[in-house]
Amino acid sequence: MEFRTQVHHIHNNSIGGIFQCLVLACYHYSERVRYSITPATTLSLRMTHSHSSQNPVIEQQRVIIPNKHGEKLVGLLHETGSKEIVILCHGFRSTKADRTMVNLAVALEKEGISAFRFDFAGNGESEGSFEFGNYSKEADDLHSIIQHFCEANRIVCAILGHSKGGDVVLLYASKYHDIHTVVNVSGRYDLKKGIEERFGKDFMDRIQDGFVDIKNKKGVEYRVTKESLMERLSLDMHEVCLKIPRECRVLTVHGSADEIIPVGDALEFAKIIPNHKLHIVEGNFTARLVFPATVHAE
Repeated sequence: MEFRTQVHHIHNNSIGGIFQCLVLACYHYSERVRYSITPATTLSLRMTHSHSSQNPVIEQQRVIIPNKHGEKLVGLLHETGSKEIVILCHGFRSTKADRTMVNLAVALEKEGISAFRFDFAGNGESEGSFEFGNYSKEADDLHSIIQHFCEANRIVCAILGHSKGGDVVLLYASKYHDIHTVVNVSGRYDLKKGIEERFGKDFMDRIQDGFVDIKNKKGVEYRVTKESLMERLSLDMHEVCLKIPRECRVLTVHGSADEIIPVGDALEFAKIIPNHKLHIVEGNFTARLVFPATVHAE
């Protein structure tokens, strides 16, 4: 199945349709097929059922997966019993516990699709040191996650990334050609932008000494090294997207009033990714992912 290049504008009163769109994008096959998990897999992946309700109680299981550097990546599996699974990737200075990740996992879960949200190395509960750029390493972390589930006889039907995670899943698709559905939620097209807005106009001068410590009221929040900054600035998402194979379907979802990453970035992705569909949500889509009550109310 191939997406035609499309741009859809979706208004606030149909925001619930975006969740449906995200869910539908996570199907690898045109017909939905139910599978049972093999006995070997159920040793580590189990689903419990409530005796007081006809609906299953989805058990969130903590799973630890080593990356290629031997660092332990910690994630939570929303197990529904489906053989297919969607991998969710968080954004900058975020974790698997971010409300966006949780709400997306729950939305998929309600449709009977298993989801796995995890912390990249150096974030959340995972081992490793935090790095400002780290796009390539995070794509490799994602590869370790996908390999783990493939070896457990699961089908990774889609990968979904939010903000920086959107860039990571696109980079993954350009480097590893084993996933055929990619969802980019509010990813940044031009990685040279956003630096001054976050760190100040004199940041490039200050970092010439090798690093800059980013501080908050409690002290140093994190460190940006010159090496990690250069890694980000050298990553050309235009070239990355040109390497995504045509058989890989890409869905980009972006809010028209995104306050961090402008909607123009999504339009640039739509121009160059061959098998691509773009959904522009009127307003701040990320805010609605974070606060699902707004979605339900609408």
